[in-house]
Amino acid sequence: NLGLNPAAMGDVIRVPMPMLTEERRKDLIKVVRGEAEEGRVAIRNVRRDANNDFKRLLKDKEISEDDARRGEEQIQKLTDKYIAEVDKMLAAKEEDLMAI
Repeated sequence: NLGLNPAAMGDVIRVPMPMLTEERRKDLIKVVRGEAEEGRVAIRNVRRDANNDFKRLLKDKEISEDDARRGEEQIQKLTDKYIAEVDKMLAAKEEDLMAI
């Protein structure tokens, strides 16, 4: 919900972009922060699913406890890496939106 109203003109669809006022910039930052949070939640959901898979494999005695622990540690490292990447992209986009 960006507040844009597309208009069809023959074979062309125009999407007029309003001037970015301070208020509009803050609204867009709220949208970007919401998208970033959805990204973080998706990453955490993948971590949860992978950890559940390790627990299931451990329960079925297909892997050892050490392998399960190592796998969970690797998953946590990847989770931290990608959440940091999302945070870095969020900071860059906020800076970009606030630039005049």
